[in-house]
Amino acid sequence: MKLKALTLIAALSCGSVYAQTVEVRDAWVRTTVPGQNATGAFMKITAKDGAKLVAVASPAAGVTEVHEMKMDGDIMKMRAVSVLDIPAGKTLELKPGGYHMMLMDLKAPLPKDSTVLLTLVFQDAKGVESKVELKVPVAAVAPGAKAGDMSAMDHGKHKH
Repeated sequence: MKLKALTLIAALSCGSVYAQTVEVRDAWVRTTVPGQNATGAFMKITAKDGAKLVAVASPAAGVTEVHEMKMDGDIMKMRAVSVLDIPAGKTLELKPGGYHMMLMDLKAPLPKDSTVLLTLVFQDAKGVESKVELKVPVAAVAPGAKAGDMSAMDHGKHKH
């Protein structure tokens, strides 16, 4: 079922949200502790006809960006990405250790079982933009993951 972007403020812990031909699933934001000023947001995005993620925003953070983390020899490097391509029919997973969203300059701690509002802006092949507004659960690890999984890695301690 597809919904119009303006009707998309929805809990996302178990469901999917669509904007035109873009589907966002399994979104979550990592918990923080007092004094921690950054955290990561993760999800799976599928674009039926292909799309670009061109912007992200959250009222919980002063700065929200898409980042890429990858190994360069023996060194883990992270950099901001201005546009993220989502190939047609493919699912792009934003996850720890790869592409992900960074919420920086947090306005308050993000405790477990709270929620964070995220706005994702997509652009289709014709340049038409659509927004998806998400109400994303905050958790210590990915939904369904065990505490010892790689997804439990504390991303909030990385320097930018």
